[in-house]
Amino acid sequence: MTKDRLAQVDLTKKMESKSKYNKKLEKYQRRLLALQQILQKEKIAVIMAMEGWDAAGKGGAIKRITEHLDPRGFQVNPIGAPAPHEQRYHYLQRFWRKIPQYGQITIFDRSWYGRVLVERVEGFATKEEWTRAYDEINDFEKLLTDDHYIVAKFFYHISKDEQLARFKDREKNPLKRWKITDEDWRNREKWDEYVRAMEEMFEKTDKPNASWNIIASNDKLYARVKTLKVIISLIENYFIEHGIELPSYYHEMKKEMQEESEQVQN
Repeated sequence: MTKDRLAQVDLTKKMESKSKYNKKLEKYQRRLLALQQILQKEKIAVIMAMEGWDAAGKGGAIKRITEHLDPRGFQVNPIGAPAPHEQRYHYLQRFWRKIPQYGQITIFDRSWYGRVLVERVEGFATKEEWTRAYDEINDFEKLLTDDHYIVAKFFYHISKDEQLARFKDREKNPLKRWKITDEDWRNREKWDEYVRAMEEMFEKTDKPNASWNIIASNDKLYARVKTLKVIISLIENYFIEHGIELPSYYHEMKKEMQEESEQVQN
């Protein structure tokens, strides 16, 4: 029996204002840039797997994550259907080839979880193949986290009504029209099937070494800030667990944010 995790997400969460969003975003981006420099020095790599509903805001979140990072130290890999030559190999092969070197950050815009999501729902993988994939994926991620990699998994959740509104907005906007396809509308018709696949994915692949972070994304601003906050927390916790000291200037940055937060609450 799968847990109904998506239904428990509070989709009403939102940023208080655009000004507070801009302020928090800038400070979290500065902290992430500082952490990137430490990752490079310590030869620790970060792999982010970004999943979620169509139009949930993955691209916008990725843009804010990378906006002020050293471009020499990260790579974004948009993942689509496997090319004909990739279909001749095990489905994980194309992801292994994109694993970052130590000290680098790699973001997968869609990931190996397509095996248990779109390939399952659309029938591109047999039941035996996608059922077997849960253990294969867990083993894959364990190999990485055992060897100087931080694996961060994000799922961007929006309501069905919010998705419809974003689809219509994309159709109306000439600058966004390229983002909407017939495939997006077909996937929407299978919403309940995708929910079942997602819930089983969470149940079978949410592990201590590579847990799922489900991001409430009806408000894009909230989702972007929340993503940065989670990434920063994961990296900081990894450093603490492995005895890696954070420099004094980083502690000052963190203290400044905490003091500002306390002032707002008071």
